[in-house]
Amino acid sequence: MSQQEILQLKQFVSEKIIGQQALINRLLIAILADGHLLVEGAPGLAKTRAIKVIGEGIEGDFHRIQFTPDLLPADLTGTEIYRPQDGSFTFQQGPLFHNLVLADEINRAPAKVQSALLEAMAERQITVGSVTYPLPEVFLVMATQNPIEQEGTYPLPEAQLDRFLMHVRVDYPNAEEERAILHLTREEARNSQQGQEPETGGLSRQTLVEAREAVLDTFLADNLETYLVELVMATRDAARYGDDLAGWIQYGASPRASMALDRCARAYAWLDGRDFVTPEDIQIIAPDVLRHRIILSYEAEADGITPDRCIEELIARVAVP
Repeated sequence: MSQQEILQLKQFVSEKIIGQQALINRLLIAILADGHLLVEGAPGLAKTRAIKVIGEGIEGDFHRIQFTPDLLPADLTGTEIYRPQDGSFTFQQGPLFHNLVLADEINRAPAKVQSALLEAMAERQITVGSVTYPLPEVFLVMATQNPIEQEGTYPLPEAQLDRFLMHVRVDYPNAEEERAILHLTREEARNSQQGQEPETGGLSRQTLVEAREAVLDTFLADNLETYLVELVMATRDAARYGDDLAGWIQYGASPRASMALDRCARAYAWLDGRDFVTPEDIQIIAPDVLRHRIILSYEAEADGITPDRCIEELIARVAVP
């Protein structure tokens, strides 16, 4: 039953987000795999709209944080407020205490603010002073980056990048999709002027929990588990697969990559209506899981080698069972 309801949520979102099926799919995978998403794309590609619509389709709340250079860590986590009436302090929760959090243009805030996300993303809790506050059971951070304008930005630390389940890149829609977007926005504007409330879904948190359990139960054969691990290990010992690859990768992916690839491949297969994982599932999801976890050498970057090209070569050279 939970699978049918998740597919209904996917259909609900797809009707409101046109031309970004890969982003919708990866968002649902992130929710099912209980992880966080880093999305990179030019302005106007429905990144903010996508997670907002997901928020409308589930039983939970959504909050958007605009990252700016003057943002402070307490602006994310919250702070203690002094009450002069009785001389006590009361903790005022910050925007991270929501189910779906959009960290818009995350690379525009300095490192101390970005690091405030680390405990929240990894431990699902926030510590202020000597008190630790748990975050909601359903908790997803979707951070966005603009690849075009780099002035006034701060590169994300590698430790923080590793905490994102996937790094997804979104591109422009085609001409047919763009026309459909025009029709959709005109219809929404007309409904708004007529005072019609936007349509919302109602996927319960219990259904999400059941769906996550079903994803974990999706069958992954032993030989495919070995293949999955070999792909990640290849990023650390690329020389086994060619001298050219050996000079491309400076640092390989951490064990978090294996865990993320396992969860995401299972979720991808489950969303596709299957109770087993295939090699194609692993190969399709691998670029999103690995592209932010490998660090290329200076020579590779000078030769124009990209992480995606490197991952493509690894997938081609690591033997499929």
